[in-house]
Amino acid sequence: MSGCAVVLVVWLVAAAAGPRAYDAVQSVIASWIGQVVLFGGTFAFFLHLCGGIRHLVWDTVHGFELRSIYASGWAVVGASVILTAAAWTASLFMTK
Repeated sequence: MSGCAVVLVVWLVAAAAGPRAYDAVQSVIASWIGQVVLFGGTFAFFLHLCGGIRHLVWDTVHGFELRSIYASGWAVVGASVILTAAAWTASLFMTK
């Protein structure tokens, strides 16, 4: 996620620097490797978000049974996959 934050800052600086810099950064981001990095960053963001929600539930002293720990762990992974797919699907509809 830190690497993706750096990429976001580079993208914003390029946008402020002008069209040539923005086009150069945008072409890298639009490449297949850039898309893989963005996809991984999106998944990492949602995994971190869902894991944080899981920890908030734990702060209420709930879900500490071993079965609940495993179930909530898989729920975090599943929710991250679903949210990543939903975000990328929504982005496809926005670009058309």
